[in-house]
Amino acid sequence: MASRSDLSDVWSGTLVLPGRTVVRGRGVRDPVPGGLEPDFGLYLGVDYTPRWEHERLEWPDFGVPRDPLAAVRAIERLYRRAHGGEHVETACKAGKGRTGTVVACLAILDGLTPSHAVSWTREHYHYRAVQTPWQRRWVLRFAEMSRRRA
Repeated sequence: MASRSDLSDVWSGTLVLPGRTVVRGRGVRDPVPGGLEPDFGLYLGVDYTPRWEHERLEWPDFGVPRDPLAAVRAIERLYRRAHGGEHVETACKAGKGRTGTVVACLAILDGLTPSHAVSWTREHYHYRAVQTPWQRRWVLRFAEMSRRRA
């Protein structure tokens, strides 16, 4: 496996989270970036069936997950895989609101405080990430729901 420093050569479009875990966020309406395919993907409210292992969550556009606890579990699983060195991605249709919300949650799991997760995601992932007030609130609730499960 490539080191974190040369990962961009083989695993395109990645984001390094605050604790150095690497993930990829994108929109499924865009082509898959070059380089390696993901080992696993978490897809949010889209009918997308890639050839790699994946999971889908019911998550309406501009909204929050229909089943919050299932979403917390899925995001935690995605994080564990990424933290373990697998190539993982998360995606919605455009790759901004829902995907940004998951990226912010992954950043929390990687050590960022919940109060800074949205601004960090907007600075490092996409300036329009986590598009709605209820998505921002959901990021804060994510930390509480995740801790309760621990």
